[in-house]
Amino acid sequence: MDVAGAAALLLLAAPLLAVGALGGVLALGRPVLFRQYRAGRRGEPFMLLKLRSMAPGQGDDAARLGRFGRALRASALDELPQLWNVLRGEMSLVGPRPLPLAYGPLYSARQRTRLAVRPGLCGLAQAAGRNAVPWGLRLRLDAAYVRRASLRLDLAIMLACALLVLRGRGVTAPGHPTMAPFAGQ
Repeated sequence: MDVAGAAALLLLAAPLLAVGALGGVLALGRPVLFRQYRAGRRGEPFMLLKLRSMAPGQGDDAARLGRFGRALRASALDELPQLWNVLRGEMSLVGPRPLPLAYGPLYSARQRTRLAVRPGLCGLAQAAGRNAVPWGLRLRLDAAYVRRASLRLDLAIMLACALLVLRGRGVTAPGHPTMAPFAGQ
C-alpha cells in the first residue's frame, strides 16, 4: 500500500513539487534538495530527502529560515521528496517521523521502540499537533503507535495530518523557528 500510495501521491503532487523546487532555486539557490541521514527501522541510517527551506551556512535557524522557507514548511511541501524515500522502502506513509541519528543514544528504552517500524511521512505525534507537540509527548505517542498500528489508525492519522496542514497549525514549537532539538529525557 505504501508503494502504490506514494507513487500516486508523487504523480498528483508533481506540479506542487516543481513549484516548490523552482521557488527554492529562486529564493535560496542550489542545491534544491536537503539531504540528511536519519534513523530508519531498527535505527538503520538512510538518506532523507526534503526541499531545502533554509539558506546555506551556519548560524541561527530563525535567521536562515526566510519567508519562503517558512511558507514551504507551513504548507509541508518541503516533505514531498520523502515520497521517494517511501518508494525506496526506507519510509512508510505513516509511522514515527524519522529523527537525526544523533538522537538515538538519547532515547530511553521505551522511546527506542519507535525504531521497531519504518518511519513515516506523518505519524501519531504529528496528528496530535505537528511541531507544537513537546518531545516527551511526541515520543510517547510514537511508542503508542508502534503498539497499536493498524490500517484504521493509519487512515485516521493521515486525515488528521492533512487537516492540520490545511489549517496551518503546529508548524513551530513555542519559541522556536521549527522544533527544539531533542536533548534526551
